[in-house]
Amino acid sequence: MESFLRSWTGQDPNPDDYRNIQFWSNPERSGWLMKQGDYLKNWRRRWFVLKQGKLLWFKDNRVLSSSIPRGVIPVGNCLTVKGAEDVLNKPFAFELSTSQDTMYFIADSEKEKEEWINSIGRSIVQHSRSVTDSEVVDYDSKR
Repeated sequence: MESFLRSWTGQDPNPDDYRNIQFWSNPERSGWLMKQGDYLKNWRRRWFVLKQGKLLWFKDNRVLSSSIPRGVIPVGNCLTVKGAEDVLNKPFAFELSTSQDTMYFIADSEKEKEEWINSIGRSIVQHSRSVTDSEVVDYDSKR
């Protein structure tokens, strides 16, 4: 969650958030998306890379092993990814939400939006943490 908040506030991501991820090579998905700024709420075009349960973004599409992401979202912490045209009143918009926050993105086309939603959705399922012990309810002990 810390990395989600760090990316949300515009702070540089902690290298631990993307250590051991070769984001410059063979991503599950990569491409341009518009992302809403953290403070001024203006829209900025960023290069996004989805790999190993992390959604990383960069200022440009020349991603090298020496590149430092502008932000990292661990998609396993996310609950939903869905269209958001009605929320933002913008075509090709979608949102990515945790229990506390929602980030908005705009793709270049309907096809790109759907492909990002599908890719991120698959990654959420693959990398979501299982239910923790504190969330397990033992109904037998409540009798």
